[in-house]
Amino acid sequence: MNLRVSENHRFLTWEDNSPFFYLGDTAWELFHRLDLSETEHYLHDRVAKRFTVIQAVILAEFAGLTVPNANGDMPIKNNDPLQPVENYFRHVDSVVDMAESLGLFIGMLPTWGDKWNRCWGEGPEIFTPENAITYGEFLGRRYASKPIIWILGGDRPVETDIHRKIIKSMAMGLRIGDGGSHLISFHPTGGKCSSEYFPNAEWLDFHMWQSGHDRNRNNYDLISSTYRSTSVKPVMDAEPGYEDHASSFNLNNGYLDDYDARKAAYWSLFSGAHGHTYGCHPIWQFLDFGRQSVTWARRPWREALHLPGASQMRHARALLESRPFTERIPDQNLVSSDIGEVTDHVCATRDESGSYALIYIPSGKPVEINLNLLTADILSVGWYDPRTGTLRHLEEIPCCGIRAFAPPSMGPDWVLVLDDASKNYPAPAD
Repeated sequence: MNLRVSENHRFLTWEDNSPFFYLGDTAWELFHRLDLSETEHYLHDRVAKRFTVIQAVILAEFAGLTVPNANGDMPIKNNDPLQPVENYFRHVDSVVDMAESLGLFIGMLPTWGDKWNRCWGEGPEIFTPENAITYGEFLGRRYASKPIIWILGGDRPVETDIHRKIIKSMAMGLRIGDGGSHLISFHPTGGKCSSEYFPNAEWLDFHMWQSGHDRNRNNYDLISSTYRSTSVKPVMDAEPGYEDHASSFNLNNGYLDDYDARKAAYWSLFSGAHGHTYGCHPIWQFLDFGRQSVTWARRPWREALHLPGASQMRHARALLESRPFTERIPDQNLVSSDIGEVTDHVCATRDESGSYALIYIPSGKPVEINLNLLTADILSVGWYDPRTGTLRHLEEIPCCGIRAFAPPSMGPDWVLVLDDASKNYPAPAD
């Protein structure tokens, strides 16, 4: 089955309307740097951690047009996207087939952004509106029957009419090639959203933010701003701060860790995002012995697979999938106390009918919750540990008035779970 946008334009679903949780991992250099044995090792790890989408680039950022892939093949001849090298694309085919066999989608970027806007990076700029549509059609046709989500852009801003035409032409080519069977989004540069460049584009199915690699980046405000826009489309943070990345590209700020990854995930999801992308700094570049580190990556990718943040992402997925999914809305009005900023920012979500509420408390401070916004007679109260995926049911209380809740003492962040006791919602299972 293919994916589509939900009827309320807030989520992604399968064709039978069952929800699809986009849990992505940034593996930008996957096609370029790994052989099939290494790819298998990586993909099996991500499946075990319940990821659903792997974001990877065909024409890669780092020497993607000058250094061959692990098999010794270049992607195109003479820097011409209309001269694809069949052996290179057979390798991409094999990776896509392997992902499909494991139940994964590839969030496929046809190219990194420096190939159409070299405002920085290696380039060269090789795309025009004319060849972009042909290249898009080639890709769309080749992968028409495969589990693909197309992601245009590639970390560069749209600064000119030519840039806009190139992106639009590539999207048109993809639609011609695959008959419109796949969703399309746009991966912007840091601190930007696709809605800034393409707010009403018919070809763009859902919006992406790149909130960037800063500790305590307020992606809750970024997601909320797009969620509230008049052009309603699903939105997500497709590149928050990578685990094991120097915060703000400055070693003096220390490295981002699993706590930072969790905050980015729960803040964005509870602010209205349909899904979320995790990233790990050594993994997107597949740092290995003998390979130059990019911006202070400090461990080989196989070791980085076992950093805790990646495993903890599945707990967020499990929690949201255990409650009515496509009826979920953000609602900060649930929080009667100060919602706080940065590390202290409390973020709340519930379903439209008010049968449950989830409140993310990142710094362990007590909160006051307006229970009058929920519809139950009796609420079941519990605390969800985002490190372990364990839900502790504590008590049942009347659903009325404003009530204070104090998180458990262990660990900085917790999710307060308030359920209509009569619904008997299941414990999250991951």
